[in-house]
Amino acid sequence: MSGIGTDWLGLNGARVLIAGAGGLGGACARAFDSVGARVAVADRDPDHLAILSEGLNQDFLRVVADLTDPERAAAAVSEVAAAFGSVDVLVHAVGINVRKPVLDFGPDEWRRIQRVNLDSAFWLSQAAGRIMTRQGSGRIVIISSVSGLLAHANHAPYAATKGAINQMMRVVAREWAPYGVTVNAVAPGYIETELTKAYLDKDGHREALSEMVPAGRLGNPDELSGPVLFLASKQASFVTGHVLYVDGGRTLV
Repeated sequence: MSGIGTDWLGLNGARVLIAGAGGLGGACARAFDSVGARVAVADRDPDHLAILSEGLNQDFLRVVADLTDPERAAAAVSEVAAAFGSVDVLVHAVGINVRKPVLDFGPDEWRRIQRVNLDSAFWLSQAAGRIMTRQGSGRIVIISSVSGLLAHANHAPYAATKGAINQMMRVVAREWAPYGVTVNAVAPGYIETELTKAYLDKDGHREALSEMVPAGRLGNPDELSGPVLFLASKQASFVTGHVLYVDGGRTLV
């Protein structure tokens, strides 16, 4: 490791906006905080932001916003840029899931999952991209899922949003590469979070899913934050348009 400095990632002082204060977003916020980044977190729930503050070493900028609304998403990015001077990194970690068969979904549920998972990613990326393309640098990391690749039953709307995120990310990466902006996705496998805990606690789901993972266990949010830090770092300056699977080998079988 000779010659590697304490700021090997180049993230000390980086201006980071994380969308989502829950399990994965919270883990990412703590990770960026630990390497000296300036962190802003946007979430529609003030309570989530208050809970997150207990796990950070330094104070962070709290932005209460419904990120499914294009104008509010853009305003959230502008608020962070005004406070920090710009935005260097955007991490999108907002998502919901409803597990049931295709034939049982109604239009309101379909549209809600699309708005929360996909629309918020698009509007935030667009707003951050306006800043990043002008300044000639930036990192965008969107949390996807193995469901964007695998055909899990009872996941149709969720899987549709994650597949769409993967392809949207690739197009955005293609358009913004000439401006020094990289855009990537991290696709977790079975991770125990606030979104999944209630489901995992029922009917032996935790054990059944663990058996499907070559690593033999579920992941935890902190195991996702390392890959996110890497893709946001100077070490990933030539990595763009990539879906990085963090799944214990789930997509291998």
